[in-house]
Amino acid sequence: MLLDKLINYLKLDKQEFLFQFNSHPNYPSALAFSDTLNFMGVRNDAYELDKEYWDELPEEFIAIVDNSFSLVKKNGNQYSIYSDKTKILNKDELHKKSTDFVLLFERDKVENKTVTSYKPLIYAVFAVILIYSLVSQAWYEAVFNVLSLAGVYISLEIFNQKFGNTSTVIGSICGDTAGNKNVNSCNKIINQDKTSILGLKFSDFSLIYFIGLTVLGLFLPATSFVIKGFTFASLIAIGYSLYVQGFVEKTFCRVCLLIISILIAQLFVGAFLFENTAFDIKTILLSLILWISILSVVLYLNNTLLDKETLQKSNAKNLRFKRNYDLFKRELLETEKVTFSNNETFFVGNKDAKLHLSIVSNPYCGFCKDAHKIIENLLSKYPDDISVQMRFNYTPDPQNEKFTNLMSDFMYTYKNKPIQEFLNLIEYWFENKDENKIRQKSRMPSSNEDLTALVEMSAENRNAGLNFTPIILINGYQFPDKYDREDIYYFIDELTEDEEI
Repeated sequence: MLLDKLINYLKLDKQEFLFQFNSHPNYPSALAFSDTLNFMGVRNDAYELDKEYWDELPEEFIAIVDNSFSLVKKNGNQYSIYSDKTKILNKDELHKKSTDFVLLFERDKVENKTVTSYKPLIYAVFAVILIYSLVSQAWYEAVFNVLSLAGVYISLEIFNQKFGNTSTVIGSICGDTAGNKNVNSCNKIINQDKTSILGLKFSDFSLIYFIGLTVLGLFLPATSFVIKGFTFASLIAIGYSLYVQGFVEKTFCRVCLLIISILIAQLFVGAFLFENTAFDIKTILLSLILWISILSVVLYLNNTLLDKETLQKSNAKNLRFKRNYDLFKRELLETEKVTFSNNETFFVGNKDAKLHLSIVSNPYCGFCKDAHKIIENLLSKYPDDISVQMRFNYTPDPQNEKFTNLMSDFMYTYKNKPIQEFLNLIEYWFENKDENKIRQKSRMPSSNEDLTALVEMSAENRNAGLNFTPIILINGYQFPDKYDREDIYYFIDELTEDEEI
């Protein structure tokens, strides 16, 4: 199921989206797709809607077109479809090729994740090699190096594509295919390559070959003898590739033919333009060390990325089990329900919400910061669906005046200012943990607040055995120890709809 165009249009992190989608308990259903979009900050509602009512839909919606989740965008009397590839359909074609499933969505404001990319570094290396070749070498030597760089670039794109990274370059050369991925001749040749030497495919040796030639090309003409030998040896690879394409797979791969063209061009340059240099055993040995080093690096990267891919697939399968709501609910209800008489102190959110969370914490607890961040995120994302009580553990102590002053600042802000200011003050405390700055932000009068209600609430926590912090309770049931606190994000939608909870 190819979703590249849709994911790019929605500006989602592809790897994160696919991981969350694949790890959903109901993968690959429409429910899994909808829940994953919700998790990624694209709020949505799914419907089964007869085509006669589709004219009433907004300008953008998601539907299943040609058996693939697709973003549909109205453009007058036509529709732009973003999925495996971008295409234009009229109304009748859209209705014919799609099911009744529609998904209406709206984007939430989410933090943009910084994704580390090594392409700028690679491009910088390419630029340095290119400049050096043009300035310091003869024109035919520079041409040879440019061809080597082109081979490295294309081979890198193929190498990355092995591990699920879509290459726009390979796609533009081979052409996108809207149907089955195997129909694409490039994918058929590259991905189904039976060659395996030390776990490397034929395309991986293309990367090793061109990197080696690029390095050796920097030392021309001293290395011309070695380069000539390898360019002539490439005839074997050219013949093998053409044999596989023409007689085994019986289809030709455009990107493979492009690489063959580069090899032939280098063969021509190497055969007719390089100076003939004497045989040098030192150059041969250094070249051998170079090829072994490049082989080792590519082999290491290949094995590391394969292990990572295997672990991700295994983790996705395990998470489908872990994120099963029925299992989570069973674990949740196995804990003894806790009831409190003090439900008003530090109460925030929708008082009429069916889902009520309690967080038992201590302002000086190191782990409580992350737990409060989760609560703040949930309040921000589901302001009408949940309510929260912050149940700080506090015991009056004349020798700990800072703690008392801090709780007074919290209480004063909660009673006298908007709830959002109270939440901002809590967040500011866990970020800075400076009592003096909290007093300045709260602007509380000199006399401390009455903390009797807080003391009673803390006593209730102790009587219920809620001494270790942080603890999150869901409608009185303690969040299961077998789950990470962050896992609540995966269950919050179902919890808000579960009448039993």
